[in-house]
Amino acid sequence: MVEEIIPDVEMTPDVAESNVNYSEMTLAELVNAFEQLAGNEERMKMSKEAEAIKSAFYKRLLKEKAEAGLSVEPMQEDSSEETAEEVQEGTESLVAEESISDNPFAEIERGFKALYNKYRKERAEYNRQLEKEREENLVMKQAVIEDLKALLEKQEDVNATFPAFREIQNRWRAVGPVPPQNFRNINETYQLYVEQFYDMVKINRELRDLDFKKNLEVKEKFCLEAEALAENPNVIEAFRELQKLHEQWKEYGPVAKEFREQIWDRFKAATAVINKKYQAHFEDQKAQQAENLAKKTVLCEKVEEIAAREVTESSQWNAFSKEIEEIQKEWKTIGFASKKDNQKIYDRFRAACDDFYGRKRDFYSEYKDNMNANLEKKIALCVEAEALKTSTDWKKTADRFINLQKQWKEIGAVPRKKSDQLWKRFRAACDEFFAERDKNAKPENDFYGNLKAKQHIIAEIAAYQLTGDDAADMNAMKDFADRYQAIGFVPFKEKDKIAQAYKEAVQEKFPAFLKAARKGGRPSAKSPRSEKDRLIQKYNALEQDIVTYENNIGFFAMSKNAEPLIKQMQERIAKAKEELSALAAQIRQISEEKE
Repeated sequence: MVEEIIPDVEMTPDVAESNVNYSEMTLAELVNAFEQLAGNEERMKMSKEAEAIKSAFYKRLLKEKAEAGLSVEPMQEDSSEETAEEVQEGTESLVAEESISDNPFAEIERGFKALYNKYRKERAEYNRQLEKEREENLVMKQAVIEDLKALLEKQEDVNATFPAFREIQNRWRAVGPVPPQNFRNINETYQLYVEQFYDMVKINRELRDLDFKKNLEVKEKFCLEAEALAENPNVIEAFRELQKLHEQWKEYGPVAKEFREQIWDRFKAATAVINKKYQAHFEDQKAQQAENLAKKTVLCEKVEEIAAREVTESSQWNAFSKEIEEIQKEWKTIGFASKKDNQKIYDRFRAACDDFYGRKRDFYSEYKDNMNANLEKKIALCVEAEALKTSTDWKKTADRFINLQKQWKEIGAVPRKKSDQLWKRFRAACDEFFAERDKNAKPENDFYGNLKAKQHIIAEIAAYQLTGDDAADMNAMKDFADRYQAIGFVPFKEKDKIAQAYKEAVQEKFPAFLKAARKGGRPSAKSPRSEKDRLIQKYNALEQDIVTYENNIGFFAMSKNAEPLIKQMQERIAKAKEELSALAAQIRQISEEKE
């Protein structure tokens, strides 16, 4: 019986594919990885991994050169094997064309090319020798078959033919592998003549049984090895070793008829277990890769959504950048997708990230340009303020300073390291002018006396003790406000400071009343809006109007030709204070009626 072996699996010279993700390595790491590969004893069987490193290297090199504003001519991709002479010529050409330049990537590219071309030359020579040896082995095995055919045709005494047959078998086993395309045909031809030898030659039963016994022992050993491989957790390695056992099985002759089916079934059963595990492994891997692809697709969509958002502020870019960084961390925890999809999904993810960071760079580039433009505008205001600070045309210059201050507020941000310095420069020019103007004020405008009067009222507010009577305390707060508003202007440089001090004093002493006034009611009141609440709200609004009038008039109080404008503003203030008094009286009357 001719045993029917499971269909051959072509044995490639390459080792198993590496699970290393070279696309995430740096240029230096890729060069180091290639150096390690070149020093590996199995390097001739690692051509796929070498090509993967080369591809990742040039993709990374192109990307980094593009980011640096440089260009690179990538090495041509060529999956075909070259002869040693072709690789040598290519190497010499590459070396001749390469020259030292200012390109910071030139040296690392030159080093990698040298490593890679040396490896290709070595592999080309290895493949040439391997192919030559296989062709020679094919010729030798064909010669062995011819000798076996000749032995069958002799039909001599078995005692003479059997030793020759043994010698032919030993010669066959000693010959190495043949070209893959010839492997199946040459082995089937050899097996055919071996079977014919055992079936046709009148061999001595004792010698025949001895040969069957030896073949049985060897094949039982193969069964044991196959069964052990079935327990190997590394299914890839087990499958590869199984193919070797199948090759060796074919090289041995049959066993006794009563054992042929049994021994073959045993070997086939072990083979089936390994094949099933091998298939299951790749099915599981396929399912896991599909799951990984789905997860990575979700992350791509997230990054694409973030990259498409409308961003107008620096804080938003920072927040979105943190989201991207977290997504990138999650990406690294997910395994590979299928070989067909892995690079595609990575390219999609990388493109989305690049889109986001590209827009971010553009934003900050434009933002920087705007800040520099603002810087130039504020410098111009400083120059103009410094030119005006010694002017004695108080009215005209004060108006101009007010306009400059308005422009200053309307101009956007400037670089942080220049902001404080520039503001101090501008403020110093303003303060110098208004300080000199205040010194030249008319006697009837005692700015510093007004400042002391307002400071005295602030001290009174701080010393005031709340009575617990809401109406009395409210009246006290109103009285302080009336007296404060009745005082005239203070020096310009003290205006903001004294106004803030008054505001803080009132807020600290009368917080409940201020809160009630804002809400339009008494302290802690939860009742609906009343007439009193409405009057209090109107009173507070009028107070703010008076503060605004006084602040505005302070800029030009002592300027020339300002009397009509000052008079108009003073009339508004007087009218507002009269309304305040009337409102205060109405509020007190309503409070007394309720009591």
